[in-house]
Amino acid sequence: MRRGHRSITTLALTFLLAWALATGSAVAEDFLQQIGQGSVNWTKGTIQGKGIGAPPEKYYGKPNARPMAIRAAKVVALRNILETVNGVRVDSETVVRDFAVDSDVIRSQVQGIVRGARQVNVEYMSDGTVEVVMEISMFGEFTSALLPPSVGSMPTAVISPPASDGTASSAPASAEYTGLVIDARGFGVRPAMAPKVMDESGQEVYGSAFVSREYAVQQGMTGYAKDLDGARGNDRVTNNPLVVKALRVEGPGKCDLVISDMDAAMLRGAADTRGFLEKCRVMIVVD
Repeated sequence: MRRGHRSITTLALTFLLAWALATGSAVAEDFLQQIGQGSVNWTKGTIQGKGIGAPPEKYYGKPNARPMAIRAAKVVALRNILETVNGVRVDSETVVRDFAVDSDVIRSQVQGIVRGARQVNVEYMSDGTVEVVMEISMFGEFTSALLPPSVGSMPTAVISPPASDGTASSAPASAEYTGLVIDARGFGVRPAMAPKVMDESGQEVYGSAFVSREYAVQQGMTGYAKDLDGARGNDRVTNNPLVVKALRVEGPGKCDLVISDMDAAMLRGAADTRGFLEKCRVMIVVD
């Protein structure tokens, strides 16, 4: 009887292991970018800063030592978040710091957002110091303040413009996709809040003229992932995205992508292309 139980247990464990391996690709590693003393999670849309604080030496061993250390750590963490935020790339030519320098309003908004960061982790060290991790969301107020005014401010771009010879290239009308995934690995692509995607002639197939500002503010113009399976399985692009390969990266910030004319034609000709582009259902796979 015991041997039978062991066999059933072994079989169950084997099944669970096989299931985990089969579905492991759906649990993708987030794409993290280190900037200064903080990090940007471009998959989840968060920015974190870590700080370590200690109480004044005369307070060691006293009841208020720990709260004082936490406050000190939070100050450092918020400073690190602000440093990281200033290095976030908005588009191929601009980082947040550029906007903040040019506009007192944006600088004030950014500082206010950082001050409202939430504490996501705290660790107490044996030497009396405290390590605190603070976090802000890149969506909502942050994106609203920093996305260029051109994003979502004009009528949605025409998806299927005529080719130069007067004919229109398109995918079969039956091709129904729920999003776009661009495999841009191997080009050293840098993430940005408002990247562009162009065909080989330089005509935009996705960018500020294609999105609803409401959706861009809610979830960002694009998501980023480190592997293709993770991007394809991301909720942003739902269950049947069009997957294309980037030909190269362009722009001084190395964040704008070029795809083939054939892939651009497939995108323009797909059913409901305008719908999923307006809703920012785009994922970019990077190294």
